Amino acid sequence: MKIVSFLVADRKSWGLVVPRGIVDLGRRLGTTYPDVRAMLAGDGIARVAAFLHAQIDYHAEEVVFLPPIERPEKIFCVGMNYAEKRAEFAETNPAPTLFVRFPYSQTGHGCPVLKPAVTREFDYEGELAVVIGKAGFRIPTEEAYAHVAGYSCYMDGSVRDWQHTWFTAGKNWRETGAFGPWLVTADEIPDPHALKIGTWLNGRQVQDDNTGNMIHRIPELIAYISTFSPLEPGDVIITGSPGGVGKKRNPPLFMKDGDEIEVEIEGIGRLRNTIAQEAIAA
Repeated sequence: MKIVSFLVADRKSWGLVVPRGIVDLGRRLGTTYPDVRAMLAGDGIARVAAFLHAQIDYHAEEVVFLPPIERPEKIFCVGMNYAEKRAEFAETNPAPTLFVRFPYSQTGHGCPVLKPAVTREFDYEGELAVVIGKAGFRIPTEEAYAHVAGYSCYMDGSVRDWQHTWFTAGKNWRETGAFGPWLVTADEIPDPHALKIGTWLNGRQVQDDNTGNMIHRIPELIAYISTFSPLEPGDVIITGSPGGVGKKRNPPLFMKDGDEIEVEIEGIGRLRNTIAQEAIAA
């Protein structure tokens, strides 16, 4: 199933994406599950599935897409998790590199991604996002997949000239990360480490890899993170970007106002956004 969060006529809702359009489950189930995060916490996937053949309420072009989980409690990001990326940055530390994003730094499919006014180095990173569906603390590796609700695409925009050795400063500018278009439930992705992943800037493919080339795989990441932090339904783990980022190209290739950035992951979909220059108040 494809589960989506959206805005329509100034009303936030969530629902199912089906071949015909979008089924509004906020309207049908909102008193029990006001959003996707609440639905996951309430173990509501089975109730969602009952609406797969319901009458649609909207076509995709009638709604504004929001991040599938609009306000995650926690967003963990994994750096240097593909061999080519590690080589580009001369990374030798074998442990997972972790940093955090805050919810306000995200936007949805089709919405503007904001290039901060102060940067000349706004970089792209296409990534697989993992959404937690079942709470856990110190989760064993062999039990990790039981805690996954599903997967999505993520464009982890990086403000390189603010990143330095402290990743958080380069990752948490307002609406610099795109998340979506939807959450694909785990039952539709039998092996999340067998997916083509690619990024396109203005129609030119700039990243091309396979999730099978992750160094630290999803069960290991869940076990590692949950060793120190309990995981809750709706938490997001962004699993790292392949090589080919703009910072390490010759000449460097950065995103600018008006650019189109796309991330596509096999079996999930294509996340598409336009870059917009951040407006500075007078």
